[in-house]
Amino acid sequence: MTKFTPFDVADYLDNEVTISTYLTEALKDPDPDAFLAAVKAVARARGMTQLALDSGLGRESLYKALSPGAKPRYETVMKVVHALGVNLYAEARE
Repeated sequence: MTKFTPFDVADYLDNEVTISTYLTEALKDPDPDAFLAAVKAVARARGMTQLALDSGLGRESLYKALSPGAKPRYETVMKVVHALGVNLYAEARE
């Protein structure tokens, strides 16, 4: 019998290019939970404890802000994104 391990995208988020591409694609999804799930995956890949320290947020606050259905404040999202070392920007549609 073949055993499979569950897929975890965080296992593949191991460099800045992959992370920024992943987050950019998540931003294209109309469901805001898709972006929060992507940020949470990157946070897990980088280490939630370190991200909490780098962002100035408590670990519990971080988990709560990135949970499905959460509606984190813009300020919170920007703290997390900056702590992850990525920039968000807008570009004209093609």
